[in-house]
Amino acid sequence: MSFEKKGLLIVLSSPSGGGKTSIYRRILQEHPDYAYSISVTTRSPRKDEQNDKDYHFVSDREFEELKAKGSFIEWANVHNYKYGTLKQPLFDFLSLRKVIFLDIDVQGTMNIKEQIPDSVSIFILPPSFEQLKQRLIERKTDSPEVLNTRLKNAIEEVSFWSEYDYLVINDELESTVSTVEAIVVAELNRVNNYENFNWEIPEKTI
Repeated sequence: MSFEKKGLLIVLSSPSGGGKTSIYRRILQEHPDYAYSISVTTRSPRKDEQNDKDYHFVSDREFEELKAKGSFIEWANVHNYKYGTLKQPLFDFLSLRKVIFLDIDVQGTMNIKEQIPDSVSIFILPPSFEQLKQRLIERKTDSPEVLNTRLKNAIEEVSFWSEYDYLVINDELESTVSTVEAIVVAELNRVNNYENFNWEIPEKTI
């Protein structure tokens, strides 16, 4: 038997504080053969973030230059900052038949679904709005004004949940990670993910 499997793009979205960053980080630790598409952003790094590892942190001018060159497969304004997904690294990973995780907002996901129909989108939600609010407060990374903006945007973002392929409630991290891993395994074994499949039948059978 011989076969090849295509690359698989997994798109994770959630309101700020939904836990998607913790989820993909844990999965990448457990699956070093998986890849992560690093987004470009104009916001400043948080204290635990590293440039060119968590995000490519750039100025507004640099972002506009990348946009003018057609470097992004999608970009959007989110929480008063610009975010974009670089086209070339994404397609390079797919050509290498990698499982790639992409962490983007709902605007970006809708654009990705149009351009890469085989992508798999997962919407992550905490069990309640109050838990989401509490997680953002405990994070202590935003001013009251930014926190208020994120909560207002969360209400709009949640309205898109039914546009996704999967909805995962992030009540407990380990369980959520296991669920997302199970989705990846299932999607890898879809019939349309196999290429050059050949199940050899001997000339002489029983």
